[in-house]
Order: sequence, then C-alpha cells, then structure tokens
Amino acid sequence: MDGPFNISNWLEHLDRKIHVSIRRIPFSSCTPWYYDKSVGEIRNPGGSFFRVKGLRVLEGERVVVEQPIILQDEIGYLGIIRKRINGEFHYLMQAKIEPGNVNKIQISPTIQATKSNFTQKHGGKKPAYLDYFINAEKYKIVVDQIQSEQSSRFQGKRNRNIVIDVGDEDVEILPSHMWMTMPQIKELMRVDNLVNMDTRTVLSCLPLESPEYLEQVTDEALKRSIIGQQPSNLTEIYHYINNFKMFDETERRLVPLRSLKSWEMRDDEIVCREPYSFKVIFCDIEIEGREVKHWCQPLFEAAGIATFGLLTRVNQGVREFLVRATPEVGCFDKIELGPSVQREYIHDETRYTAVDKLFDEHLKTGQGVKFDTLLSEEGGRFYHEQNRNVIVEVAPDELPKPPEGYFWTDYKTLGALLKINNCLNIQLRNLLSVLEW
Repeated sequence: MDGPFNISNWLEHLDRKIHVSIRRIPFSSCTPWYYDKSVGEIRNPGGSFFRVKGLRVLEGERVVVEQPIILQDEIGYLGIIRKRINGEFHYLMQAKIEPGNVNKIQISPTIQATKSNFTQKHGGKKPAYLDYFINAEKYKIVVDQIQSEQSSRFQGKRNRNIVIDVGDEDVEILPSHMWMTMPQIKELMRVDNLVNMDTRTVLSCLPLESPEYLEQVTDEALKRSIIGQQPSNLTEIYHYINNFKMFDETERRLVPLRSLKSWEMRDDEIVCREPYSFKVIFCDIEIEGREVKHWCQPLFEAAGIATFGLLTRVNQGVREFLVRATPEVGCFDKIELGPSVQREYIHDETRYTAVDKLFDEHLKTGQGVKFDTLLSEEGGRFYHEQNRNVIVEVAPDELPKPPEGYFWTDYKTLGALLKINNCLNIQLRNLLSVLEW
C-alpha cells in the first residue's frame, strides 16, 4: 500500500467499515459526568480524564475575560514510530476516530493516549504500541518533548511529543496502522481535515538540522535558515517574553463554573450571553475499535472557523518567519510564540495591526499563498473544530519593521526554541509542520 492513492483507499475502506454514532444529549443524560457543587466543576466520579471549570482573568478588580476552561493535569503520549524501509524513513501512522472529528477517520500518530487511557483507568484495553514508548530508551529517541496544547481552551495542558526509531526491529502492523513516508504525509496535509492536530504537533518537533533530515530539504533558503551560524535573535525574543512574564499584572483565577456571570448553564449546553468563540455541549458517543466503545462526555464546540497565518520571506538568501509573542488565558507560562496571525472566528477587528492588514491583502488576491487548508483541532475535546491554516510568502521589503511583539526570525531560532518546552504555541507548531521542505 504505497502512495496517497492507496492510502486514500485504505482510509475509505476503514471509514465504511467502522460504526460511529455521535449524538448531542442533555447534560442530565451525560452520565457519569455531573456538576460537583463543592468545587464548582463538571467532572466524572473518578476525577480522571478532564474537568470543566470556570476561569476568570482580572486586571485589578476588573474582569477582562471569563469562560469555561478544560482542566487536564495529566500528560499524555503523542508518539510516532519511525523506521528506514528501502533506504527511506517511514512513519507508522494510525487511522483514528475521535468523537469531535468533523469527518470520521483522521491520520493520527502511532499512539495518541492520555495517561488515563494508558493506565487503563477507563477499564478498557491497553493502547496498541504503548510498550515501545514506555521502553523508548531501548531505541533511538529522535524527539522527546513536552509541548503545550490549545491555551484558549485548556488550563496549562501539555502532552509528550515523542518519535522513536526502532532500527531493524520488526513491528507488527495492525489493520488500523500504515507506514507512510514524509512526502506522503506532506501531501495528505493539503487535504482538508485529514492529518490530525496530534500528528502535526509531533512532526513539527523533528530536528531538521540533523543530517538525516537536512538532506531532504530542497528549499535552499530554508536550508540556510536551518543551518545558520547561530539563532538570529534569540536574546531579543527572550527579552520580550521575559519582560511580559515579569511585569504582566493580570491575575487568573479558577472559579466555580456556575459563577461565570456572562455564561448560562443550560441543560443542553453552556453558552455565553455575548458572542464568544466557543460553547460547551454534551454528547453520547459510540466508536468501534476504541479501548472503550461507548461513553458520554462534554465537548467544546467552536463558533466558526478560526484563521492561523504564517508570513514568510527570503531575506538575503535566508528564509525567515514572522512570529508573535502571544499571551493566552490558559497558557502554562502566560505567553508563547505564536504565528503571524492567530484569530478566532469571533474577534476584535479594532485590534488589527499592520500584519493583519498585509496578511488579508495577500489572502484576498492569492498572491504568495503557499498553503491554505482547513485542518482539524483535537477531536477528543473539541467538536467539529476546523481552522484555516495559511502560509503566505511576502517580499522582504513589505514589512521590514513589524509592530511591537512581532519578530522576523530564522528556522534555527525556532528550532532552538522547539527544544525548550512551552516556547512555541500549538498554532505555530502546526503551521511549521506543513512547511514544504
């Protein structure tokens, strides 16, 4: 089964074969989940998986943001097995259905499991291929990093992004898994909602500066960006971020969900009285082939399609990327580097900068647009959330001096920051993952 055509046939076959039923239900029917008045949160009796609580952000005594937030303290595995087959790296990818997927199957990592999953707190089967990652020290560890998740929905959520190379070891291939090359995965990324968020974040962490990956890079400007003498403006970026962490005086408070004054907790949903980027719904879920085949849970449903955009340019022969220091309400350490443009479907246009205007001009004409695809967010917690991911190439002189908080930087700098936990947010990492080498 080599090539995108056969991959597509494989996915279509599994899609037809697997029974999936997702029904929206009232909260009162979402057993065993319940509202715990003593702590003011939606949870299940064991306290595992995740909880939904209220978050309030204050400047002094003034409330600037309040919303539901997902609490999931445990760190899960997002792991991919790599192996060289006929001289080319192949990655063992999984066809996986998450309850919130806008379609059914998406291309997922070899293993995608919360700690509750792989410690079997749900009473289900142990996830396939788990032992490879539990015993990762037996193999070549290519990537092993703790990276953040969506900080607009999660409170400090992180997952372990890991890639291991098993060398010549034979690996049993389950019907739900297939070996794929990087060119195949990159091509599949151009198909709307096919390669899931967890795959994208893991692949974004690959060390492109290592000879085994650098030899695959055909964009000479990107290659020079990867192997520069030293990170171009790492100190400048750190200085800005550290100043924010030191002097930001907003306060985040976890509060009872029912105390959110601008939100209404109905039996079928939790919704803001004003336009907001998401609401909370409740679903009854049946999926064949999962560790647990039938369960109920809350899901966060987006109000519409967000836009994440990355501007790139070739400056004196080196490819650069425009990134922005982006604070978010649930960010593990207040602020991370995000893409040039990161805006929810519902957003404040009065906060548009010169970057937004330049991005929108290119998007309107199509000039310089190198990638423009709808990609899904994490379907285990988010319902039908798909966002527009765009990479736009601009001329070096179109934005020589970006606004405060934005930085033109090379890939070497971003690569250095990727190796440090919680520096690049998931929106930026996802956009880096779709880059054509």
